[in-house]
Amino acid sequence: MLYVDIPTRPEMRALAQGRSPASVSLYLPTHTVTPETDRDRLVLKNLATEARTQLEAAGADKRQIEAIAEQLDDLLEDDEFWRFQAHSLAVFATPESLRTFRLPNRLEAQCAVSDRFLLKPLLRSVTFPHEGIVLALSQNGVRVLEVFAELPPQPIRVADMPKDAASAVGKSSIRDRAPSGRIQGSEGQKVRLRQYARQVDRALRDVLAGRETPLILASAAPLDAIFRSVNSYPNLVGQKIDANPDRSTDLELSEAARPLLDALYASELEDVKKLFETRRSQGRATADLAQAARAATYGAVDVLLVDMDAVVPGWVDEEDGSIRFAEKDDGSSYGIVDAIAARAMASGARVLAVRQADLPDRSPLAAILRYAL
Repeated sequence: MLYVDIPTRPEMRALAQGRSPASVSLYLPTHTVTPETDRDRLVLKNLATEARTQLEAAGADKRQIEAIAEQLDDLLEDDEFWRFQAHSLAVFATPESLRTFRLPNRLEAQCAVSDRFLLKPLLRSVTFPHEGIVLALSQNGVRVLEVFAELPPQPIRVADMPKDAASAVGKSSIRDRAPSGRIQGSEGQKVRLRQYARQVDRALRDVLAGRETPLILASAAPLDAIFRSVNSYPNLVGQKIDANPDRSTDLELSEAARPLLDALYASELEDVKKLFETRRSQGRATADLAQAARAATYGAVDVLLVDMDAVVPGWVDEEDGSIRFAEKDDGSSYGIVDAIAARAMASGARVLAVRQADLPDRSPLAAILRYAL
């Protein structure tokens, strides 16, 4: 059973746009081994207590506080939920709702209370491929695996997936000869392999619909090139796993996929940094907090890099995007960088959480704009 549920971009936008006088964001590290989850529950219980304290200090309505506390208590008592965990858990609660996401990367325990959710710790999980899908494809069979940075690979059962190439085309062997010259010999084999590849692509569509997860192919010639020629998924990775899928275990395929995901991450980040410098020379990029806040408020941000570790307490005005700094981060304020990121996401911008060393300046963010302000 898969126990990672990373939010999609539409889900992130919905979280970013959500407003409630009592919005609670909780993050905690978790364990994949069930006996360890008792300690995880204790961490969540302590965070829930801290959230109550912050809500009371902020003057929240008592009924709203009790509604949030009841939902968190229900989650703590849900044994089935705690059976399947990843490396971190994000919990977003209001008096009316509670959402959870199980994440593959390890986050520190954190509690935030405001009129909106704290999303910056979650950004790292949706920024770059901590996960990928491996398609192990050969004439003899098909396997689909979900792979993670720090978790064991998980097989994915795909409805209507053909068993192998021969059965996909209704033959005992794809080397069967036919009276038609068009599908005899090596040419005939390629025709049948293409039919097989199309069936694999169609079967994958329901699994991959709406996702942006990288798809990594493990296959040998000529089937690898044939599948690429019929593939309809836009996030198929250019590099493939150089291993025989019939002789490789799930773990071996997972380990071979991770360097490809790392390389994909590094390449995408380098491209964004180069684009930032180009746009800055054109007056369409900024590392200034005040300018980025104004641009995000007016929907002018196209791509935003944010320092995943930076905390800048304060407020961003809802109307004009002006910023005010606060002395501390508590229930009456929220992170300025987080607010800028939330507004950028709400307008469809791509938001990437990175380390300070990956930012072009010492600022906690860098924004590429759709147009000059």
